[in-house]
Amino acid sequence: MSSLQSLTIAQLHQVISIKEKIEALKAELVAVIGGEAAAPAAPAKPRGRRGISAAGRARIAAAQKARWAKVKGENGEVAPKKKRKMSAAGRARMAAAAKARWVKAKAAGKNRL
Repeated sequence: MSSLQSLTIAQLHQVISIKEKIEALKAELVAVIGGEAAAPAAPAKPRGRRGISAAGRARIAAAQKARWAKVKGENGEVAPKKKRKMSAAGRARMAAAAKARWVKAKAAGKNRL
């Protein structure tokens, strides 16, 4: 759009005429609607990444330290997980169940489960 200084007198009169028509139409719109003419909404500002306050980071860090202290225990070292042990009776039950499955599979003519 060119600046107002570079417009001719005739163009300036045309600009004024158009502006007056716009104002008249706005007034007519207000009369029809019965309220204020809605101003055009400002374009929404794009949202960047949200930050976290220093206090929030401190709370998160404190909670994580507390979780690690609970895992490490008193001496400060992480203890290796204990291996699970199965009783001899439990192993015998599992072996018997597996043998029964295979007997059933062989009877059905299968060579794999």
